Amino acid sequence: MADKSNGLLWWLIQILLVGSVTSIEPVSFITAVGAGISATFLAAYNPVKCRFFAECCIDRHIKLNETALKLSLDSQVYGQHLCKSAVINHLKAHTRSTQPSKALAMSFHGGTGTGKNFVSKIIAESLYRKGMKSQYVHLLSATKEFPHKEMVPLYKDKLKEIIESSVAKCERSLFIFDEVDKMPVGLLDIVKPYLDFYEEVGGLDFRKSIFIFLSNTAGKAILSSTLDHWKEGRSREDLKLVDMEKLITKAAINTKNTGLWHSELLLSHMISAHLPFLPMERKHVRQCIKDSLITKKYYRNHDNIDDRIVREIADQLPYFPDEEKMFSVTGCKRVPEKVDYVMAGYDTSLQ
Repeated sequence: MADKSNGLLWWLIQILLVGSVTSIEPVSFITAVGAGISATFLAAYNPVKCRFFAECCIDRHIKLNETALKLSLDSQVYGQHLCKSAVINHLKAHTRSTQPSKALAMSFHGGTGTGKNFVSKIIAESLYRKGMKSQYVHLLSATKEFPHKEMVPLYKDKLKEIIESSVAKCERSLFIFDEVDKMPVGLLDIVKPYLDFYEEVGGLDFRKSIFIFLSNTAGKAILSSTLDHWKEGRSREDLKLVDMEKLITKAAINTKNTGLWHSELLLSHMISAHLPFLPMERKHVRQCIKDSLITKKYYRNHDNIDDRIVREIADQLPYFPDEEKMFSVTGCKRVPEKVDYVMAGYDTSLQ
């Protein structure tokens, strides 16, 4: 800052000296001085603004915190061993490269409450200073943004504008498409050029961007495979990602009237990874209940939580098969409301 101030002073002296010889008009002189001061101030202010006030598209603000990502997934996401390691490895590989070959595109598949949205939130928080509130994170809900099937041409233009204007501001943009199974057929085809191996599309480089697609598509196939695996007496951890990916792509491309049905994204193999979110067991739901009890400040830490209360809350939720009641119908989605419901009957002072 001192160097810039000295430079400005030298510049002003030169103008004064020249002005004394050439008789610069007062208005012109004042305009020149003002322009010089403004340029110097802006040049000095921008780094300060990005450091203390505003979120900027710079490495300091957009950089994968690998340690925080792994810690959050390991400590807060339950029963999803297949997706956790894949998410970490794909994000590491993509963000460490200064010139990725293409945009990262991950498709999350599974039933309600299995953690698809939650993992997306963790990813955003690991990448951006403001997490999901970052101006570079874009959550697009099918039922909110694209509710009418007959308006696909208009939606394509809208989606194209959102993606291109966002990447024009920041190449490291994140796009999360929620409820992809409810999207009008053919809409997602507009995304294909941005996921391809092009260095530029319309003068923009999309290869540093990340696209995440959340869908219930293939949820029944994942459930059926997991249930069969359990009935055979095999460990959940023995399920293989490669087998699940084959199952997912087949179900997704053949499920009619959904966003991925015969989609160019699938037919052209533009998705980097199809990740399964397995149905959650009762033990996983119990872990979600404990986390919720702490988040809602009913307890200070896990050690003080009354297991009888956890069991009572868990019993408020539906499970299957009917006899064994091994798997949760709704995963962890309804846990927060059931926690409040049960705790309303107790002394809710902090334990």
